[in-house]
Amino acid sequence: MSRPDDIDVRPITEAETPDWIRALNTGFLRSPEVSEREIADRSSYLVPARTLGAFDNGRCVATFRSFPQELTAVGGASVPADAISNVTVTATHRRRGLLTRMMAQDLAAAKERGDVVATLIAAEYPIYGRYGFGAATHATEWTIDVPRTGLDPRWSGPEDGGRIDLVDGEDVRKAGPDLHERLRRAQPGAVSRDERWWQVNTGVLRLDRAPWTEPFYAVYRSASGEVEGLVSYECDDHWGDAKQPQNTAKVNWLIAVTPAAERALWHYLCSIDWITKVRTGWRAPDDLLPHFLPDPRAARVTTHADWLWVRILDVVRALEARTYDGSGTLVLDVVDRHGLAGGRYRLTVGPDGAVCEPTTRDAGLTLDVGDLAALWLGDASAVRLAALGRVREQQEGAASVADALLRTSGRPWCPDIF
Repeated sequence: MSRPDDIDVRPITEAETPDWIRALNTGFLRSPEVSEREIADRSSYLVPARTLGAFDNGRCVATFRSFPQELTAVGGASVPADAISNVTVTATHRRRGLLTRMMAQDLAAAKERGDVVATLIAAEYPIYGRYGFGAATHATEWTIDVPRTGLDPRWSGPEDGGRIDLVDGEDVRKAGPDLHERLRRAQPGAVSRDERWWQVNTGVLRLDRAPWTEPFYAVYRSASGEVEGLVSYECDDHWGDAKQPQNTAKVNWLIAVTPAAERALWHYLCSIDWITKVRTGWRAPDDLLPHFLPDPRAARVTTHADWLWVRILDVVRALEARTYDGSGTLVLDVVDRHGLAGGRYRLTVGPDGAVCEPTTRDAGLTLDVGDLAALWLGDASAVRLAALGRVREQQEGAASVADALLRTSGRPWCPDIF
């Protein structure tokens, strides 16, 4: 067995890309075979300085990459984020500190670049808290039992003067980016999508690791003709014993910038002949969907889990970037054992905005930097975290003050996986 110090952790070279992909596929339990097509695809978007590998005697045994991203804070401002993905450690090299070394290199570089936060989607819950990440958004998937919804089976289109049309991938690539940006600017927790996202999700780029099946696309246009919603979905082919269709529509993604568009698209999906179930894909936990149905119980929660994890790298810029509904002052003692964002900070919120600055004043709350991330996006409750022993009140009532300042009426949501 190689000693940890004998394993080289560093950015990969172009020649090492196939070996890095093989290690990545192995870590995610996919076939380790690497095709020329996959090498070409990966090479087109990997950022060499931000693509790390751990090498034992020349063989890649761990992978890690990051890329630039924009994350929407409460109030609609974007902050630069270090998006982390493709994290694996080969089973033969676990428990040797390889992830810790790769994470330390990447976060130090992100701090130096001036990124405000780092983000990731965690495959497993226990891993990333020890690096200062906190579960900042959650996601919920519903399965709709269409016959139970109570919707009018004669529904033939939106009642608000809008219309729904089936479109193709080219139409989606034209209308989708601007529509998504409208959603992202209004949705805390949403992240940016690049051109490649739209190419992959409309079949222009077809990947060996993800066989392509052309989905259906439907667009909602308001009465004025403006595109306000898009959905991508697929349908299976299942018939019951009595020769009755029992098909399921599976939503790949649905974005809408008005409740009217969202309502119309869900009603459309539930009106398709032969469809008896609709699987919604990952939605915000407080999504309006169940209450768009006459019988909300027809939408059964299938999955609910943590989703976007956030690691704050700059407390001052993070807290000043977001908006607040009230006024007040709160002193936070932020604990960061990695030394990237710890310290004591005084947050003052008023009609003219927020000011956050280092201070020597007595703290109202002491908390880990990971729990600050969940509070920052407005989802978590400081009172609840205090009850769990994760936040310590140094002054009585400070947790309630934090909730009054930081919690939001709507929950943050990240529509994407990366």
